[in-house]
Amino acid sequence: MVDVFSECQIESGRFGTFVGVYDGHGGPEAARYVCDHLFRNFQAMSAEDNGVVTPDTINRAFLATERGFTARVEEMWPTQPEFATVGTCCLVGVKYQKTLYVANLGDSRVVLGKKVGDTGVMVAIQLSTEHSANFEETRRDLRELHPNDPHIVVQKHGVWRVKGIIQVSRSIGDVYMKHAHFNRKPLPDKFLLPEQVNMPIMSAIPSVLSHPIQPNDSFLIFASDGLWEHLSNEEAVEIVSKNPHGMSAKMLVKAALTEAGRKREMRYSDIARMEKNIRRHFHDDISVIVLFLNHDRISGGMGPDSRLSVRSLLEH
Repeated sequence: MVDVFSECQIESGRFGTFVGVYDGHGGPEAARYVCDHLFRNFQAMSAEDNGVVTPDTINRAFLATERGFTARVEEMWPTQPEFATVGTCCLVGVKYQKTLYVANLGDSRVVLGKKVGDTGVMVAIQLSTEHSANFEETRRDLRELHPNDPHIVVQKHGVWRVKGIIQVSRSIGDVYMKHAHFNRKPLPDKFLLPEQVNMPIMSAIPSVLSHPIQPNDSFLIFASDGLWEHLSNEEAVEIVSKNPHGMSAKMLVKAALTEAGRKREMRYSDIARMEKNIRRHFHDDISVIVLFLNHDRISGGMGPDSRLSVRSLLEH
């Protein structure tokens, strides 16, 4: 699936800070829908919990968003059945008081840059769990869930895919892999499963991690797999630590594009000049948000007027 479309958002208020990276596939609709609805659902669930944020709050927001998008697909099915094949990976970070919650569906990643005492050394700590058939753990989980399906994961051209179709095993959308009702004509043959299987194959339940924020925690890098395809966690943390705050995300993208070009014996300037539809052949979409941790504000809490809402359509 090559039609990729990414959106990001940062929301800040009394609850703390909400960061979202939505790396879509098959079309823009799922990423756009999640950017419009996931934070709203999070606000609603938090309100039900009297303003408290827990892993369950975030889980319920994800599932409410999944239900809403599935209802949209049902509505569009008679005229635009291809909506059933659109999906998005979702990476969310919520800083609530002195805790960071990370929720993930798919293969995006968040990495923490952490100072080692007073040594000046910065280490990289991955805080998210990825759901890709390229990982043995994901393949094992899928085989355990579908013990009677020998083709639940298939290797094609050296790449593992769920049912030979898609690499990620969790997402919002992709309802043709979750509900048998949507895995039928008039979908194109490449999306139709040749045999009857137990649904759902893919999941919208995120992996959620809780991380108590420590004084030596310096910054967080939220990025789609397009960045991590070309940079290691350690390389990304080093780039951020050596650049001004306002330039760090741009420098990460430039470093990834430089590496993508090097692999094809091209210069960064050659890649940067290409039109987007041609660049797709050289690198995946790269969506990056770098969040620097202000420990004075973390300790003191957010003020009543500390509100921020930023949304961005990523072009890289």
